[in-house]
Amino acid sequence: MKLLILGGTEFVGRAVAEAALARGWQVTVFHRGNHAPPPGVTALHGDRATAAGLAALEHGTWDAVVDTWSKAPSAVRDAARLLAGRTGRYAYVSTRSVHTFPAPYGLDEDGPLVAGSADDTTSDDYATAKRGGELAATEAFGDRALLIRAGLILGPYENVGRLPWWLGRIARGGPVLAPGPREAALQYIDARDLAEWTLDALEAGLGGAYNMVSEPGHATMGELLESCARVTGSDAELRWTAPEDILAAGIEPWIELPAWLPPGELQDTLYGADVSRALATGLRCRPVAETVADTWDWLRSLGGTAPRRTDLPAIGLPPEKEAALLGETP
Repeated sequence: MKLLILGGTEFVGRAVAEAALARGWQVTVFHRGNHAPPPGVTALHGDRATAAGLAALEHGTWDAVVDTWSKAPSAVRDAARLLAGRTGRYAYVSTRSVHTFPAPYGLDEDGPLVAGSADDTTSDDYATAKRGGELAATEAFGDRALLIRAGLILGPYENVGRLPWWLGRIARGGPVLAPGPREAALQYIDARDLAEWTLDALEAGLGGAYNMVSEPGHATMGELLESCARVTGSDAELRWTAPEDILAAGIEPWIELPAWLPPGELQDTLYGADVSRALATGLRCRPVAETVADTWDWLRSLGGTAPRRTDLPAIGLPPEKEAALLGETP
């Protein structure tokens, strides 16, 4: 298989590139040149945000393309139109956020969606930008478009900072604010499992939308944080704290306590997707302990500091806020 990845140097794109190379596929990555691509790929350079940014893609044929773009939908439109006659299938990494909020627990891919436009040149709203990207891919490729609606994504190469933050915080040891309840179910996807399913789906000729996360309850908040404690070998003391106490302290879910959401409609929306369609087509999710251990190994290979996207806000709980709630000295 000849695969083109629009991106391919960071997080999900890199996971797809490495998985394809491991299968012996011919992999081309198209990127701006800001990060080194995996060894063994053919690299093309361009900036999709500029008028002539797709010039390097004006020639060539591929069996499939994977696009991880999360900004203005018009960039997806332009790339998809350019490649439609020379590429077999188009996989667009989207998000479950394209569903209108709040989404009821157990919602499948056919639930109501936000408005979006393939011609939108802005990315002010993440959900509508991703929906516009879906429409752009579908308009150009029809049933050859594969829409991968991910939720929380974890694993090596993470450049958002969620699991790296927890690993770093727990590695420092001492009392750690652990957001309860401990048995709260998580729903996420390891970027490598997303990559493997995507490549299988492209080979099988799948199209349409798929929720791309684990089954609800594949792991719990307790299992995630306790795995962090085990792999780091720290003396961290996880102090499980009730959601109402966390919210009363003015601590922001998801941003200050990455991956954690209090019970309610937001938790149901983000951690309650029906994934039967993906499971029926071969999705397999590795244990959370493996994701945590491999991410820790990757972090240590970098000296303990993960790269972070500069277009996203910094995440993590300030030490003084944690100490104040736990009654400790920061």
